[in-house]
Amino acid sequence: MELNLKIPADILMAIRFPEKELETVLLLELAISLYQRRMLSFGKARELAKITKWEFHNELGTRKIDRHYDMESFQEDLIYAIG
Repeated sequence: MELNLKIPADILMAIRFPEKELETVLLLELAISLYQRRMLSFGKARELAKITKWEFHNELGTRKIDRHYDMESFQEDLIYAIG
């Protein structure tokens, strides 16, 4: 499933970003918001924003948003690291 959003032109113009940067900015804002609300995982939010793991991590840091990291995530990482 794919979703295409229609945003009225007057609202797009009110955002005050160059047209070529608008999609990138909106995807990042949506990804950050959904991650912060725990509606998307770190990986899926990063994927939505179309940026690297490190870029997304830095963006969270800049905005002072804590990374969601629970015991289950730690155990998954540990299993992956051990092989």
